[in-house]
Amino acid sequence: MTQENESATNNQDGQEQKQGQEASSIPDVRPGDTIKVYQVIPDTGSSKHGQEKEKIQIFEGVVLAKRRGKEIGATITVRKIIDRIGVERIFPLYSPTIKKIEIIRRGKTKRAKLFYLRRASGRKARLKAKEFIPEISMEETPTPDENGGVPAQAPENKENNLENKENSATD
Repeated sequence: MTQENESATNNQDGQEQKQGQEASSIPDVRPGDTIKVYQVIPDTGSSKHGQEKEKIQIFEGVVLAKRRGKEIGATITVRKIIDRIGVERIFPLYSPTIKKIEIIRRGKTKRAKLFYLRRASGRKARLKAKEFIPEISMEETPTPDENGGVPAQAPENKENNLENKENSATD
C-alpha cells in the first residue's frame, strides 16, 4: 500500500469516528416531538471594530419530518406558530452551528411525516403526549460537595422558630 492510499484510508476512518461521536451527542428526535434547537448565529448588530460576536438563538416547535436517518446530511423540519402564522425551519442535524437539541415532550403519532399539521388548527393540530423521561445531560446534573453528597442547606435557627411559635400562639 502506498503512502497516499494509507493517508486516504486514515482520513476516512477519522471521518467515521467523528460521525460516530456526533451521532451519540444528538438525541433520538422523532416526528411529533416538541424540541428546542439551540443554534449559533452571528451577531452583526453589536460587533465593533471587526469583532464577530455570536449568540445562541432558540427555536422551539414540533418536529414534522426527519429525513435521511442518521446520515451526515440528515435534516429535521420543525414548525412553530408565531402570532397565528406557521413558521417552519429545516435544520441539518450535524451542522456545527447547532449547539444542542433538547427534547421537551414526545408526541404520540402514527405517521412518519406530519405535514397534515400545516392545515390543521385548534384541537386537530394537537398531538397526544407520550410518556417520556428526558435524558439528563452532564451539564444539568448537580455537582456533589466535598463530603460526597448533595450540597447541604443552611441549618435553620431554632431560637427564631421558637419565637415565631410563641408569637403565633399569643395571637
